[in-house]
Amino acid sequence: MSSALTDLCRYPIVQAPMAGGASCPQLVAAVSEAGGLGFLAAGYKTADGMYQEIKQVRGLTSRPFGVNLFMPQPGHADPAAVDVYRHQLAGEASWYDTPLGDPDAGRDDGYEAKLAILLDDPVPVVSFTFGCPTRDTVAAFTRAGTYTIVTVTSPEEAQAAQRVGAHAVCVQGVEAGGHQGTHRDDPETGGTGTGLLSLIALVKEAVPLPIVAAGGLMRGSQIAAVLAAGADAAQLGTAFLVCPESGAHTLHKQAMTNPLFVRTELTRAFSGRPARGLVNRFMHEHGPYAPAAYPEVHHLTSGLRKAAAKAGDPQGMALWAGQGHRMARELPAGRLVEVLNAELDAAVASLALRGVAS
Repeated sequence: MSSALTDLCRYPIVQAPMAGGASCPQLVAAVSEAGGLGFLAAGYKTADGMYQEIKQVRGLTSRPFGVNLFMPQPGHADPAAVDVYRHQLAGEASWYDTPLGDPDAGRDDGYEAKLAILLDDPVPVVSFTFGCPTRDTVAAFTRAGTYTIVTVTSPEEAQAAQRVGAHAVCVQGVEAGGHQGTHRDDPETGGTGTGLLSLIALVKEAVPLPIVAAGGLMRGSQIAAVLAAGADAAQLGTAFLVCPESGAHTLHKQAMTNPLFVRTELTRAFSGRPARGLVNRFMHEHGPYAPAAYPEVHHLTSGLRKAAAKAGDPQGMALWAGQGHRMARELPAGRLVEVLNAELDAAVASLALRGVAS
């Protein structure tokens, strides 16, 4: 790992920031305590809610951790398309006996207020998703001693991160669970993407920045593969989602290895932005018709998703998952970090022996 990343964590293992509750303080602290780098997800939280969780993490560990921010979104959604989708979801609202949300409930996720808190009381790492921060913002974090990472899904996005002075990039392959962190949501390419190993190579040729690799990683041998491909660390989300410390809903955790859910797809059904999840009834019925409209669709379906969870119905929930979800292991987070590192060491040793034998 690069020296700056080495200072942040003992092992090249990063716990992905999973917005929606999974990345709770208990999970973040457990990962950091074990030698990985835990990440809080500030997305969908108020600025004060984020700050309260930061205080909880600090009370549980003295090790470095990170906070992930959603970038404010431009208002390019077609209101007519959102209205059509609202009418399509009327049956869901009746089924779950809950009203649809207000699509105009907000676009910036409290970004400026969160920046102010993180600059006033800095954390070790801040990462950005759904876009690139300004040069001034990155410079302010650098002065505060905060390491900055920008999520990218293409060489061009990595170059944008380099231009603003980001310290590193999180290279997200199409295999990743949850939202694709593209800087621009293009309706024409919303269901496509580049595989992680190819993307690492493309980004390495485009920029000299350290790389955190993300996308479908579940085993230490896969971590070894992305490190060999040129990454400095590996980020895992789905692998940690099923840990007992995770704040994910029990039904979500169970679905990872439930034989009823056999595959994942990218969909706009729940949020209006491409996101990978387990294919369920809601995704199957509504995915083909969901418009490119984030966060409008997210606001529309928020109550439906909560009602489905309350009713114990995983067929109406957003079951975000990476392509490797069937390999999920219900281990305590700290133990999972240890197992992943042991698998990584074994994979590196095996490769070394093959090199000697040849």
